Amino acid sequence: MSANADPRPIGVFDSGIGGLTTVRELFQRLPREAIVYFGDTARLPWGNKSKQTVTRFSLEIASFLVRQHVKCVVVACNTASSHALDALRERFDVPVIGVIEPAARAAVAVSPHGRIGVVGTLATVGSNAYADAIARLAPAATVQQRACPLFVPLVEEGWLEHDVTRLVADEYLAELKSARLDSLILGCTHYPMLAPLLTAAMGASVKLVDSGAEAARATAELLAARSLLAPAGGAEPTHHFYLSDEPRRRSFAKVAEAFLGRPLPKVSVVDQTDLPWFERVHDDVSAPVKE
Repeated sequence: MSANADPRPIGVFDSGIGGLTTVRELFQRLPREAIVYFGDTARLPWGNKSKQTVTRFSLEIASFLVRQHVKCVVVACNTASSHALDALRERFDVPVIGVIEPAARAAVAVSPHGRIGVVGTLATVGSNAYADAIARLAPAATVQQRACPLFVPLVEEGWLEHDVTRLVADEYLAELKSARLDSLILGCTHYPMLAPLLTAAMGASVKLVDSGAEAARATAELLAARSLLAPAGGAEPTHHFYLSDEPRRRSFAKVAEAFLGRPLPKVSVVDQTDLPWFERVHDDVSAPVKE
């Protein structure tokens, strides 16, 4: 094994299964890397929760991932990236990659007139995290945002091309369509599943920026820059997926596999109340757990 190779897995988390679209991009960009994924299906959605609550949830889950000996943590959740990224980076020694900065950079790069739109959850849009990130990169750019909370349940229902979804999209996007945007940031990991419908609604001239895909790109660049890539020619990577609650819907596997773009690996359900890491972090989220 090369002295500059690192076989440890990449940790990824989201409030549910939407982050599997980011995992799909990681699979494509980094096929030798093992992935440990955690979806907080017991406590979703996060998009309507406070910053304090989202930060606590994020610290709890990241603590679990760090104890799986991951080499970095990808926050495949726009809400968590908006609210908790600084706390995560302060708390843990491993690199933490969010979705906001990579997507903002990509949007600026493909927006010659500086007209950028953002669609996301109530929490992501309310945080102004994208507008702030874009302002740092391109102060003259204009940013228009729209919260689209109904997109998530429609995607999870599998209604990607349904007439109802088109009507909802037309209602949400009406103001953005009149803004002559250069680009539109998909500020939720569910939204790439609606890319064809959103392109039809906004027009082909508007570049869609997939925040999860840009986070995957940033992860690949970071691992290469820090010599943390998995060794070449090693064994086929083994992936571990965890959920905090067992999904009750029969369609779960079908929807999750659509997000992932391949069959699901084995999925384990973690009983948070039985785990020491949960109790410890829950009781004192300010306690250091750097490893």
